[in-house]
Amino acid sequence: MNSLWVLVWWVVIVVIGYRVYAKWAARRVFDVDPNRATPAKMYMDGVDFMPANKNVLYGFQLNSIAGAAPIIGPIVALQWGWVPALLWLGLGVFFIGWLHDFSSAMVSIRNDGDTFGALGYKLISPRARKILLTFIYFYLLLIATAFGHVITKGVSANHALPFPLLVVIGVAFLVGHMIYRARVNIIVTTIIAIVAIFLSIWLGTLWQIKISYTTALICVLIFGYFSSILPVWRFIQPYNYSSVYVVYFGIIAGIIGIIIGHKPMTLPAFTSWTIGMGPLWPILFVTIACGAISGWHSLVSSTATSRQLENELDVRPVTAGAMFAEFTISIIAVIVVATAFADKAAYIKGVKNPVGLFVGGLGGAITSIGLPESYAKATAGIMILILALTIINLVFRFMKVASAELLGDAISIAKNPHIATVVALVITFILVKTGTWLYVWVLFGGANQLMASFALLLITLFLVQKAKNYKIAIYPMFFMYATTVCALFYTAFFKCLPAGFAGKKVFGNFFAAAVAILLIICALILAYDGWKAFKKYKAGVPEGPPEAEKAAA
Repeated sequence: MNSLWVLVWWVVIVVIGYRVYAKWAARRVFDVDPNRATPAKMYMDGVDFMPANKNVLYGFQLNSIAGAAPIIGPIVALQWGWVPALLWLGLGVFFIGWLHDFSSAMVSIRNDGDTFGALGYKLISPRARKILLTFIYFYLLLIATAFGHVITKGVSANHALPFPLLVVIGVAFLVGHMIYRARVNIIVTTIIAIVAIFLSIWLGTLWQIKISYTTALICVLIFGYFSSILPVWRFIQPYNYSSVYVVYFGIIAGIIGIIIGHKPMTLPAFTSWTIGMGPLWPILFVTIACGAISGWHSLVSSTATSRQLENELDVRPVTAGAMFAEFTISIIAVIVVATAFADKAAYIKGVKNPVGLFVGGLGGAITSIGLPESYAKATAGIMILILALTIINLVFRFMKVASAELLGDAISIAKNPHIATVVALVITFILVKTGTWLYVWVLFGGANQLMASFALLLITLFLVQKAKNYKIAIYPMFFMYATTVCALFYTAFFKCLPAGFAGKKVFGNFFAAAVAILLIICALILAYDGWKAFKKYKAGVPEGPPEAEKAAA
């Protein structure tokens, strides 16, 4: 089949999903009100609550949610064939993904910018808050481990990438200062940032820097430390805004290149119901997380974006719009890899380095529009690393918040942002060095999709509580919950533990299996408490946990 038909599939999903379904839900289910004051305006503190222009915030949201997962997941999932990958991407984002992101932001906005820990307390029970925070912390640890390896491998393997990445980081500090301190016109600021970043990519192909894996990993973790402790306006927001133009360019150039090349899909449409990683269900549905639906998005939307939105009318273009853009990135990843290999064996050989496959595939597509091959491949490499670094930008910040909320009352040092961040960094370093990446990726995907089911649970309870149409959230929640619990169970008991007993990176694989089992236990407890809360709201019991439970907490 010609790859242009895949673009037709993409257009149908985006146009109907965003213009029809998302618009209907915003108006009819959530009653979006442009006159309602948002938490960003009510509680502006210059650290987390900070009103932002929707165009700036769109770039922040897209870079924050995307990471490398919408690229890596679909490329790895092509082992089952491109038809299952495309079906899950399209149907997942249409029925679940955009709704999950949009609703997570709306529920937080309507609750004064509360995090999921606070929302779990309000909507379910005090115990649910503790369980949810425990889940979130270890889930974030899997994210940090998975993406820490991706970035480290990419930087150490491609010597053209370290220099432009340093420039991207420097430009982020410059943009933050220009916008919020020097009050420079945003158009002038944007032009300076774009020129500096794209020039640095070209210079990187000339001034190559060799860096070892361990050194690169330490640098990534140092980056995570400063991202965690600095105010959002100082680095995170300007980083995402300035670097997202590389992502925009990659998306546009990739689509144009695909149209010009209009190559056939040479990888098999379908291979087998079961591959080395496991059965199509449930493993494919967690291998492809971002691009279809991702629990990480709910944390970004509820913990970061909801505290920066100036107007409720901005929620749909920022959150749903960014989700459909991420879906676009996944579609590009599927096409550039599925059209690049005439021999399935060559693809299977390279699938352990999905970043390399994407750089080669997208670089080839960009080359078709007239750019030199070295520059095209460097741009593709910077694009995927920029996306991965945005995860590092936020993951340790969220871990810091989760540990403070979970342990702060009992262990006061947990509230210290520096101590909380350093502890998370050290654990991540150990896991990256001692775990099997492919198993960690599947566990991250399972935990990620389980986080999505918890977000959908909170959204369902919010809608029931407000007597709104909760069915748009509860059915996706059931599917995601069942799928991800089974995926975590399978990966822990049939992959991680056997690898540990076989002596393949023993500590990391045993620890990963233990995390998976802990997450399953948390999931079962939250499901039970969530069901009780659902019945309570359906019966018309007043909002909030019982007073006895409050006192016990």
